[in-house]
Amino acid sequence: MNEGAGAEVAALSDVRGPVFRWVYHTARLIFGAWWLFSGLMHFFWPELQPLGDEPAAIDFTLALMASGLFDWVKVLEIVLGLTLLANRAMPLTIIALVPINVVIVYWNFVLDEGMVEWTFGILTIVFNAILAWPWRHYFWGLFTWRGLPDYSMNSRLPRQQVDERSV
Repeated sequence: MNEGAGAEVAALSDVRGPVFRWVYHTARLIFGAWWLFSGLMHFFWPELQPLGDEPAAIDFTLALMASGLFDWVKVLEIVLGLTLLANRAMPLTIIALVPINVVIVYWNFVLDEGMVEWTFGILTIVFNAILAWPWRHYFWGLFTWRGLPDYSMNSRLPRQQVDERSV
């Protein structure tokens, strides 16, 4: 690559960083507010809780409610909504969002099909990808195939990197 092309790539990268930062924070605030509202809705306005239109979706949602698991999911949604809005504990928040979002995407694509459901399913995937991307370096260690376990009783934590701009 010649010097001119390298300078163009560097300049483009400098422009994309701030643009993606705005995209990330916009997605984080929208998704955080969505999670917070969705969790609070269950406790304050239960009549607004969508059950779905298809029998499978309705049965699934009612079974979650009858089992009591739905209450715990909604508590998690409130906590995760708050951590998203505060932009804190983001790697843990993203990991905690994944199993709930897998169920939400399944519900939207399989159990209760329709244009609105597919739109929400796609938005869920897009928002998760946007939220995970800036934190990707925290997740690579999870793909370790053969790691070295630490069987000691020492509770030491790995050194944590702190970005001065995020404090």
